[in-house]
Amino acid sequence: MNIYLVGGAVRDVLLGRPVKERDWVVVGATPEQLLQQGFKPVGKDFPVFLHPKTYEEYALARTERKINKGYKGFTFYASPNVSLEEDLLRRDLTINAMAKDTEGQIIDPYGGQKDLQAKCLRHVSDAFAEDPVRILRLARFSAKLVEFNVHADTLQLMQKMVTAGEVDVLVPERVWQELVRALTEEAPWRFFEVLKDAKALSILFPAIKSSSPSLKRLTTVAALTDSPLLRFAALLSPLKVDQIEDLCQHYRVPQSYKDLSLLVAREYSHYMKLDIQNASSILQFLSALDAIRRPSRFKKCLELYNMFDRQQRSKEINHVLRESLKVVKNVSTKPFLVQELKGLAFAKALKKARIDVIQEILK
Repeated sequence: MNIYLVGGAVRDVLLGRPVKERDWVVVGATPEQLLQQGFKPVGKDFPVFLHPKTYEEYALARTERKINKGYKGFTFYASPNVSLEEDLLRRDLTINAMAKDTEGQIIDPYGGQKDLQAKCLRHVSDAFAEDPVRILRLARFSAKLVEFNVHADTLQLMQKMVTAGEVDVLVPERVWQELVRALTEEAPWRFFEVLKDAKALSILFPAIKSSSPSLKRLTTVAALTDSPLLRFAALLSPLKVDQIEDLCQHYRVPQSYKDLSLLVAREYSHYMKLDIQNASSILQFLSALDAIRRPSRFKKCLELYNMFDRQQRSKEINHVLRESLKVVKNVSTKPFLVQELKGLAFAKALKKARIDVIQEILK
């Protein structure tokens, strides 16, 4: 039995980047041997085990064969006879197809180190074309490794995959998973640029065009925050409300991402035209953003608007809105309850009181 560190951990060590997680391959062993050593099995698709102390993943060396469309259309073969080189051959990119043994020796049968030096993202073998998720992963690596470029042969292979309909069968959850991970990377807009080059952007995200206001706004915001939530809302902010709803519904986007994106897109034009000398307009805008009940989301919305427009006016608007919210939240409803006001009368009295306190701070 031989154990090797593999994949992204080896790549990041060679690049001098911090290693976030480590994956291991076990060559020459059976599931029974790992179970006897206290490893815990996980998943049903292929033999992966958790280390009894570190809880890191250890996978038996395996090969795979494509039997159907989509990323689930594989059959796996794990055996003590499968070599390390055979296991690495099934991986996506050469820079991810390296291993490190217990002595610290790098095993690099497919030129990963050479491609690291050349800053090149290149597929290991034509088996890359069997898994459409690899198009998404490569696009994400482009967002992560900013100085790297996609090899011409790899780009051509991705285009053939798109033409063959492989991208059409990607499940929404997996697309979202790769997208949200790309949004945490250094250059998230490159995720979409690579998808465009692969001719997959119009299929996966038809509302987003390369060099569109969406990518320009994402680029601007990504330089100011690393929050995937804020970056996602910035990406969708130039789109129409129905486009945002369709995208979020299709990819089953978490509600917090959807809500903020819709709010930011819907209210931005009102924000830019807001009369900050008019107490009634200010209260109306606070109500539209549901600022009293959702102050945290309101704060994120203002953060984004300020990032969109780094002018003095945005700072002034945000200051007035924040100060207005503070005094509005302090308006007590007790006097109206004492007067036994109800329904429309209660709402009118509360609104007037809130407008009055905003008017005071405007003075």
